[in-house]
Amino acid sequence: MSKDLAKTRNIGISAHIDSGKTTLTERILFYCDKIHKIEDVRGGGDGAKMDHMELEKEKGITITSAATTVHWKGSQNDGITFAEGGGKDIKINIIDTPGHVDFTVEVERSLRVLDGAILVLCSVAGVQSQSITVDRQMRRYRVPRLAFLNKMDRMGANPFNGVKALREKLNHNAVLMQLPIGSEDQFSGVIDLITKKAYYFDGDNGEKVRIEDVPADMADQVEEHREAMLDAVSEFDDTLMEKLLEGEEPTEEEIHNAVRIGVNTLKLTPVYMGSAFKNKGVQTLIDAVSRYLPSPLSCEAPTAKKDVDGKEEVMKLEPKDDLPLVAMAFKITDEQFGQLTYTRIYQGTLNKGDTIFNTRTKKKVRAGRLVRMNSDDRDNIDSAGAGDIIAMVGVDCASGDTFVGNDNYLNVSCEGIHVPIPVIELSVKAKDKDAQARMSKGLARFRKEDPTFHVYTDEESGETRIAGMGELHLEIYVERLKREYKAEVEVGAPQVNYRETIRTEAKYDYTHKKQTGGSGQFGQVVGFIRPLAEDKKEREDQVFAFNNNIKGGSIPGEFIGACEKGFQDVMDKGPLAAFPVINVEVDLNDGKHHDVDSSDMAFRIASRQAMRQAIKAASPVLLEPYMKVEVETPDEYQGFVIGDLSSRRGIIQGSEANDNGDAIINALVPLSEMFGYATELRSGTAGKAGYTMEFAEYKECPSNIQEQVMKERAEKLAAEE
Repeated sequence: MSKDLAKTRNIGISAHIDSGKTTLTERILFYCDKIHKIEDVRGGGDGAKMDHMELEKEKGITITSAATTVHWKGSQNDGITFAEGGGKDIKINIIDTPGHVDFTVEVERSLRVLDGAILVLCSVAGVQSQSITVDRQMRRYRVPRLAFLNKMDRMGANPFNGVKALREKLNHNAVLMQLPIGSEDQFSGVIDLITKKAYYFDGDNGEKVRIEDVPADMADQVEEHREAMLDAVSEFDDTLMEKLLEGEEPTEEEIHNAVRIGVNTLKLTPVYMGSAFKNKGVQTLIDAVSRYLPSPLSCEAPTAKKDVDGKEEVMKLEPKDDLPLVAMAFKITDEQFGQLTYTRIYQGTLNKGDTIFNTRTKKKVRAGRLVRMNSDDRDNIDSAGAGDIIAMVGVDCASGDTFVGNDNYLNVSCEGIHVPIPVIELSVKAKDKDAQARMSKGLARFRKEDPTFHVYTDEESGETRIAGMGELHLEIYVERLKREYKAEVEVGAPQVNYRETIRTEAKYDYTHKKQTGGSGQFGQVVGFIRPLAEDKKEREDQVFAFNNNIKGGSIPGEFIGACEKGFQDVMDKGPLAAFPVINVEVDLNDGKHHDVDSSDMAFRIASRQAMRQAIKAASPVLLEPYMKVEVETPDEYQGFVIGDLSSRRGIIQGSEANDNGDAIINALVPLSEMFGYATELRSGTAGKAGYTMEFAEYKECPSNIQEQVMKERAEKLAAEE
């Protein structure tokens, strides 16, 4: 299978919302003969193939990532071959991901299992706020990518500005591989800077690729940009550089090879362009995917964590069918016939009917049915090998679980997925008992599917609360409860997820001593707590660090774990308003024990009390989530938008004009001030402005806001008692 594997590409398509990802995917499916009629995201018909949920079709946005597999034979019948694996028939597994930041976990888990990606940018707007987020996610998982400047037919389209934004805003070594023929409504094709040929896209759907010589009036421009391109890519291949220095003309294959090296080392981002909606430039992009993005054989070797006698070791996974199976469930959905588990096979072979092991639960399960996905359609398959992305039907597991082929690998787990913390929550209440049962069933399913969607019962009030990434995120799940589970629910007002932290260092010294009949309880802990510095964090989402500095056995080693658990217990509820505490580092420096009365429980209680004592002495403060807000508005409303954001305690970070003359305003605004903002913005700008918002960071609350939140929280807790 290795020869076939060399011809496999596992790619994702990611971008800012409304940049044309799903439209682009629809064209790729059409040109690869996967579908025979193009449907659009909006505008009647059955909707785009990859947006299969009714809610996606109604709102015109992608909510869940969808997977499909296509085969690409090249844009031409002759003269084109792809270096890795040779030949033309390239199998491309594609995942189309959402652009809206509320569904960011869909992008996270897709990129976790992919070998390459296409970063789609609007050639008018360039790099937008969520382009930055998506790029950060690609960097986190070290995913090589190509850039595609879409919407070249639109007024204000400018590929040179797109490349400039990629370099300046995202720090990419972005290099134009094509030039546009015509611009805006006159955009008719692209010139390939490697072959110096003009590509036009004829036929009703741009399916016929016509290649001609470069238009005479563009010859000088082509030579200038080709020279710049060759200069940039020659850094990755000494042979190419030597030829250029000696004034020789390199072969096309030598240029392709240098580009491929640059892409796969994440040091080069080739830039392509076109208009997916107008069916131009898509085939040459698929050629580039086939040529430059890595196969499972050539991508950076994936790793898993292996527990060996309590110590974590890194284990490299090899894409070979004859090795023991290691696979990761990266996305799950519940369907009529049971759970559908999207799975990336990293190593080994998975056959229909195989018994496999879940390394988290240590339980064995049977893979009864395997399918290859095409959005919501599926084809039954008998087996899948290393490098494949398929789905298992009826296997119960959670998102992120690792499956292995034999019980010798039960200590192996694929690296987890970065899951951002929810920043907004609201209460949901079923209208009657029947609806309550249906609501509970739906919420249990959603929580299993989406790691950023949290469900819990408020201990004080007994009400069910849901938490997520934003208003749209929760609105979609409430709507799905009504549609998919016929559960009519009443929704409470949205509430902000505040946090608590400390500002100074504080000492603790606590002795837990309790004497009853028989053996008592005794444990003393001594040390310091301090704010957890960013450079001390081992992970992006780390909020607690524990340092064991005990020497000489003043606290026996077997009780240290209990101490750490005791300190962590208190992180759930802070002293100010019972919100979770974050960013605390604990030093355990000394203590005392008793040969008879000391126990895990005694030291856990001592640590809890010590932590409570120390947090109160360390200048605790309330933190609130700030959102990164980007507003795009006609220039005449710029004053209103800036004034309104400032009145919401927003910190204006800057504004710029796009090529249409619209203003783009960036600000940091507390989430608590953003409820109802969409309505206010529409009414204040005659419906002409739009905005995007995503979580940025937690910042200290002003004292008046802190007092107000603490007062409201105290009243709420008192009313519930």
